[in-house]
Amino acid sequence: MSEQNPVMLQDERDFRLDWSARLMFVAILSSIFLAAMDQTVVSTALPTIARDLHGLAKLPWIVTAYLLTSTVCLPVYGKLGDLLGRKYLLQSAVLLFLAGSALSGIAQNIDELILFRALQGIGGGGLLVTAIASISDFIPVTQRGRYQGLVGAAFGLATLIGPFLGGFIVETLSWRWIFYINVPIGIFSLFIIGAAFPKPVSTAEWIMDVWGTVLLITGLSATVLFASVAGPVLAWNSPALWLLLVLGLGSFTRFFVFEKRHPQPLLPLAFFRFRTFTLSVTLSFFVGVAMLGSISFLPIYLQDVRHFSPTMSGLELLYLLIGMLAMSILAGRRISHKQRYREFPILGALLITLALAWLSRLGEQTPLWHIDGALVLLGLGLGMTMQVLVLSAQLAIPHRHLGVATSTVTLFRSMGGTLGVAAFGAVFSGLMAGVASSAAHAAMIVQTLRTDFLIAASFSLAAFVGAWFLEDMPSLLKKRQDNDALL
Repeated sequence: MSEQNPVMLQDERDFRLDWSARLMFVAILSSIFLAAMDQTVVSTALPTIARDLHGLAKLPWIVTAYLLTSTVCLPVYGKLGDLLGRKYLLQSAVLLFLAGSALSGIAQNIDELILFRALQGIGGGGLLVTAIASISDFIPVTQRGRYQGLVGAAFGLATLIGPFLGGFIVETLSWRWIFYINVPIGIFSLFIIGAAFPKPVSTAEWIMDVWGTVLLITGLSATVLFASVAGPVLAWNSPALWLLLVLGLGSFTRFFVFEKRHPQPLLPLAFFRFRTFTLSVTLSFFVGVAMLGSISFLPIYLQDVRHFSPTMSGLELLYLLIGMLAMSILAGRRISHKQRYREFPILGALLITLALAWLSRLGEQTPLWHIDGALVLLGLGLGMTMQVLVLSAQLAIPHRHLGVATSTVTLFRSMGGTLGVAAFGAVFSGLMAGVASSAAHAAMIVQTLRTDFLIAASFSLAAFVGAWFLEDMPSLLKKRQDNDALL
């Protein structure tokens, strides 16, 4: 697809999808829903899986394996989508995801399940980043905000539906069906992608950045593993743990040196010359830390301090969903109508900061409406930032590099969430160590979560400050051709 005209056409205000484009958008939404839901649907089935496969000691690796592979493959999918087109790449991601899902469902031991979850993650990461980037191939740049908002709503809905669906399936069928359920949805997506997406046309010669890919995957893998196993799996004084960190940092250093010399780098470092792109990925990292690093531990408070059942603690997160869904859609429509987006990450980061600061005042008897109000506020803030930051990064980069831009923002947000969960988990474990009595246990949970929420609020406050330096849509559209010349 050719580069979008930097000057908005009047008839783009009345843009409507034809039947083929509608099918493409349905395929994109179903792919995103599939990948996002799988990140949470497994959580409620973990105790049952551990009992059935006799693998309690290795239980965390069921989640870690998917998280690791789905994260490290993001840059590769982004680059290949720009070079080869996104239709066949998206279909390949669906097939890998389906293969991993089906094999996970028939796994006979915990080691097999971990291996198949890793395969599923390779497909899941590709589904997410390729589907989001595909929107740019048939939606005018000036109308992309509206559809990115719908994507954000689908992502939020899938993320929060996952635990409830997982619990229902485990109770009524078996844990294996949380993987089998992906198959009909995936086949539907595969069929729609094949029918609606045009055949990609790629005539440009390209050279795959093999060493850059190896170095980046090594660096990301070591860093994610370090964050995932530090504390609960490997003690902080373990040499193996710090060797992982050294390997990760060394691989990243070598990657940056190598990318400067490659004619078609996996991640062009020249992108970071553009202020708004650099800010977009940095703010996405901060938002990932603040969101996942704090909210991941709220169910512990609800269950261990307030004595909620797992189902009821999950229902509390619906307040987050309400705010996120509503604002994702409203922000997207507003951006498409006004052709400006900068106000949303500024206000969104502020709302996230206020919500986390509000939650940092949790007590053992805090009224539920305080918690629910903070969650709605947090959802509104996330709805204003997550997909809008993807859009801002896309606007700052020429269309031919759009897949890389999308994957980089998604990667930074995912890494922020992973490192946030690990860091806050370390704080939680450290402060909870040695607590014996139930009364002291509840009090320490409250104190620990207060600390975590305050730390998370500091990251979102940094995002609020940084968002003021973003350039708005009119300025970015005028610069796109100049940026293309620099690349």
